[in-house]
Amino acid sequence: MTPPVEAVVIGRNEGARLIACLAALEGQVARVIYVDSGSTDGSREAALREGAELVQLDTAQPFTAARARNAGLARCTAEFVQFVDGDCILAPGWIDAALAQMRSDPALAVVCGRRRELRPEASVYNRLCDIEWNTPVGPARACGGDALMRRAPLAAEGGFDATLIAGEEPDLCLRLRAAGWGIYRLDAEMTQHDADMHRLGQWWRRARRAGYAFAEGAARHGSPPARHWVTERRRALIWGLVLPVAIFMGTLIWPPLALVALVYPAQVMRLGLRSGDWPWAFFNVLGKFAEAGGALRYYMARLRRRRGALIEYK
Repeated sequence: MTPPVEAVVIGRNEGARLIACLAALEGQVARVIYVDSGSTDGSREAALREGAELVQLDTAQPFTAARARNAGLARCTAEFVQFVDGDCILAPGWIDAALAQMRSDPALAVVCGRRRELRPEASVYNRLCDIEWNTPVGPARACGGDALMRRAPLAAEGGFDATLIAGEEPDLCLRLRAAGWGIYRLDAEMTQHDADMHRLGQWWRRARRAGYAFAEGAARHGSPPARHWVTERRRALIWGLVLPVAIFMGTLIWPPLALVALVYPAQVMRLGLRSGDWPWAFFNVLGKFAEAGGALRYYMARLRRRRGALIEYK
């Protein structure tokens, strides 16, 4: 029997990745709804050929992943919804495993699994994504863009916050947990993701988007008991902004203070020795500068009372 699950796929100019995404859903879900955010590469026509229902977002309003997921959710009628980003391929057997977990615990609203990078060996940036996807198994605080969700509690919480340009999944999960629902990370293969990052600039923009999300998340939910992304925001601002400015200003007063900058290679060494992964350690420290830039971008938009624009890395 076809499982009581409908899939919501979101995308923009994903090309062949979208076709692979839709093909992998065949036979795993009862219905596929594809929400397109202004594609110009034939993605909409390809989705229709693959048998998906098409929802086209109004281009007069700013695009966000949250807005696209909500548009797909509005079309759903099944008990469960599988959200999938258009650059991901759903693993065979995932739906059955996720449904079994959902049915074993009626208090669960979200079940996610292992998202893997499709070609981690292709670039250090892809491998960094694969490390990021490897979250702890068991009760979780949040999920990513791919997850099986129970539709009723999702709808009761108003879905995703369409104004968020990043971090909309943790925001939703925080609200679901506050309402008494659970989030679970299953020890099972869920999706393969195609980041397709081969340039430093792409990785930098992605890290800057994370910093923006940290700042906005902490501004919204940073007070106790949630303390949402307060630590991540603090680390980004200290390592990526406060320390560099302090070192620069101190050096102007007394040049030997420039030696304080050695704290950065020392931090790389500390993280590298602890993890055994030196590239990850290096980019973890370097990324704080990009994250701080993203946080500043959020604060500037808030000061000007403007809505933040998407930060895309593809």
